Amino acid sequence: MTLHWRDTPERYGLVSRLLHWGMALILLWQFTGMILRLILGRTPLMAFWVGSHQSVGTVLLGLIVIRLAWAFANRRRRPAHDRTPVGRAAAIGQGLLYLLMLVIPAIGLLRALGSGRGFAFFGHQVVERTGQRIDWMVAPAQLLHSKLAWLLLALILGHVAMALVHQFAWRDGVLLRMAGQAPRRAAGDAA
Repeated sequence: MTLHWRDTPERYGLVSRLLHWGMALILLWQFTGMILRLILGRTPLMAFWVGSHQSVGTVLLGLIVIRLAWAFANRRRRPAHDRTPVGRAAAIGQGLLYLLMLVIPAIGLLRALGSGRGFAFFGHQVVERTGQRIDWMVAPAQLLHSKLAWLLLALILGHVAMALVHQFAWRDGVLLRMAGQAPRRAAGDAA
């Protein structure tokens, strides 16, 4: 079995798959923590989970930048969306996912840097406390961070639902591409 590092028109390569599934797990961590915080409130049980939100969000920001660069480098190699209305909708949805995965942690980081409380990355102080709040840095996240995050969750759920539709209703092999397998061809298809 050959490891395919780069994307091909038939399947996503190892790097794309690692970025996709790794970010999926990290986003699951982020959303689970915030949902549990809404349900349980600020409890000692939630302290670590919620306390890691900012650092994990910063990791997500770095990963989406890498993922965007990798997607750009592989843009002519990766599986194409169908040229149908459904394929166009998938491309738009994927673009919105990428955009939100970039904007949400970016404005969250901007808020952290402008809060005056400093910024610690997994316990290591990166920006010292100043006590001075910079309103223009804080305002975008105060207004949009959580709203856009819930929109991102809705898009992710739609993304998962469509992957399941592709796999179990349409049986077209789209989900297999992100698993690293080339979709199986029908008996009459040209090889």
